[in-house]
Amino acid sequence: MNTIITSKIIITMMIPMITGILVMLSGKKPNLRDSWSTLGAILTFLSVLSFLPTILGGDQLQYTMFELYPGISVKLNLDPLGVIFALVASFLWILASLYCVGYMRGLNEHAQTRFYVCYAVSVGAAMGAAFAGSLFTLYLFYEIVSIFTYPLVMHHQDEEGYAGAKKYIIYLMFTSKAFLLPAMVIIYVACGTLDFNSMNIVQGIFPHGVDHVTVAVAFLLCLFGFAKAGVMPFHNWLPDAMVAPTPVSALLHAVVVVKVGVFSVCRVMLSVFGTQLLADTGLGIFTAYFVSFTIITASLIALTKTNLKARLAYSTVSQLSYIILGVAMLTPNSITGGLIHIANHALAKITLFFAAGCIFVASGKKDITEMGGLGRRMPFTMLAFGVASLGMIGAPPVGGFVTKWYLALGTMDIHNWILLTVLLLSSLLNAGYFVPVFLHAFFGKPLPADEGLTGSLENRPLIIFMVVPLVITGILSALIGVYPDLFLNLINLLVKP
Repeated sequence: MNTIITSKIIITMMIPMITGILVMLSGKKPNLRDSWSTLGAILTFLSVLSFLPTILGGDQLQYTMFELYPGISVKLNLDPLGVIFALVASFLWILASLYCVGYMRGLNEHAQTRFYVCYAVSVGAAMGAAFAGSLFTLYLFYEIVSIFTYPLVMHHQDEEGYAGAKKYIIYLMFTSKAFLLPAMVIIYVACGTLDFNSMNIVQGIFPHGVDHVTVAVAFLLCLFGFAKAGVMPFHNWLPDAMVAPTPVSALLHAVVVVKVGVFSVCRVMLSVFGTQLLADTGLGIFTAYFVSFTIITASLIALTKTNLKARLAYSTVSQLSYIILGVAMLTPNSITGGLIHIANHALAKITLFFAAGCIFVASGKKDITEMGGLGRRMPFTMLAFGVASLGMIGAPPVGGFVTKWYLALGTMDIHNWILLTVLLLSSLLNAGYFVPVFLHAFFGKPLPADEGLTGSLENRPLIIFMVVPLVITGILSALIGVYPDLFLNLINLLVKP
């Protein structure tokens, strides 16, 4: 059985890579090329889905592919945390591949084959990160994600695109080299291994009696080394990466890039350090306070942005830290709230970015001040935007409410009114920068150039390719709040005593 499951993990990681090759070979046949992308996404998701019976049955798997040095190996791991991330990323790739057809063809974008190849390989690297069984393996796939998303960020190949991509790659590659590599050296010297302890999130891999200063240094290096998580001050790459096409922004903010970052931080906190050591050293509560600053500050900055994608970018910086906050409070309730936000945020945020891209392709508008009355011409797009906004705010019954409910329970478990206040204040700030967009779109006054214009902007064939996926993700972002059982069951397997 273990051999079969190991083979399936490898196949799951290889399907997106093979998809990228097929896309490249079919570059002169756009319909075939785009079909390969969608088919690869479907097969990847089905492959991840096939792991659910094993995981829900309480089984886990670790398999060493090869060892470079004692304790340093390329190792695979199948556990609830990895499956949660892989399920979200692979499922959203299906909808993103359909959306890309409408967006890329609607704007007649250049280099579409390169775009789809890099997109597929990036998802494949995310699958590798999800199933990594050691910090070394996670690091390898983390870097592959950075390399193959760089061409996506500079896709337009103009001055702004090159500048955004340069900042993107410098931030991510510098932090991973300057912080993660030293962290791995410290952890290896202290523990004699870089393999994860995914079987016991309480224990971690550090030996009893380890020097707390060593632990603190290694932990902070990891926290800042995974800069894709967007924790301030290493967040500035994220808003500047918005020069990329909207499907790339969705990839960055919902499907792969930032999710690899927060997933990696959560994996290291739970499977390397363990909740007991983080509690004993005070690093858990320190991290909770530290990321609370990011949650509030990024929300305040989002309020000042009138460009829709820029506002969504700073929203992402804020929302990602909810995930880390939940894990950092170290209680079963808080960890549940943090980890389920991987799915809740992904569904809501991809809907918001899909909506922003659809608005741009259909109307050419990027700025919120230009979108007065647009909801009457793009009702499906803006209604989905409204539902996803509720998810970001945390209003019932959508998915974000489940996140904030468990996070609030976590603050009560540790009797911390400061962190509870952070959650309440951030929800008000979320409402402050999302609700006006929705209200302006339906009830705002159109620009003079748009007055008198009627008729739907959503009924063109290529626009429909964009509207359908964003409506589906919008609906799912609500349904996951009503039926969160699958993710809750997976998380319970991880946090149960």
